[in-house]
Amino acid sequence: MFKKYVIERNIQGIGTQPMEALCGVALQSNNVLDELGTDIQWLHSYVTADKTYCVYMARDEALIHEHARRSGFPANAIAEVKAVLDPTLAPA
Repeated sequence: MFKKYVIERNIQGIGTQPMEALCGVALQSNNVLDELGTDIQWLHSYVTADKTYCVYMARDEALIHEHARRSGFPANAIAEVKAVLDPTLAPA
């Protein structure tokens, strides 16, 4: 069974990179994901000034660490998502 994870990556200046550079980052990540197989999937990332917050589905946290090691992107913090909250959960 897959679990959802949020990965915080400290990458100085990532938010000032041009789109072409961010596309290169995505390509590098995708290449490593292809190597790791079907037990890990990248859903999306949020880019801020000096960090990215990446959302992944994976069999376990070890695969997140392995992706970070092979891709060269740090995984400074990894948290398993236990629930998702949104405005539709509030009573009418």
